[in-house]
Amino acid sequence: MDAKEFAARWKSEKDSTLRLLREGQGLAAQRIREIGLSTDQQAKLWAAMDVALTDVFYTLLLGLDGSAGIGGIQEAYTIRDEQGNTLAGNGELEAAAYEQFHGLGSRVRHAD
Repeated sequence: MDAKEFAARWKSEKDSTLRLLREGQGLAAQRIREIGLSTDQQAKLWAAMDVALTDVFYTLLLGLDGSAGIGGIQEAYTIRDEQGNTLAGNGELEAAAYEQFHGLGSRVRHAD
């Protein structure tokens, strides 16, 4: 695995999290249902949730890359697999994360 695949897996995880929420799975989804939003309000909520989750996952990856702080501290980390192979370092993850989360075709379209 390399930085591109690592970032792609996190993008997939973000998309899966949003899908599970929309499908009503989990405590957060239950709380959202309890609000009783109209169809229009739901569409706006899911658009906002998509942006929020993108920001969270993207910032997490930038934090690991050293391009952003984690808890107010900014430093670079080296990500290795179980065999000790380096997956990302030296800014590779920042570029891969940008491509996954903000590159062309990165937006997930949702049917309402």
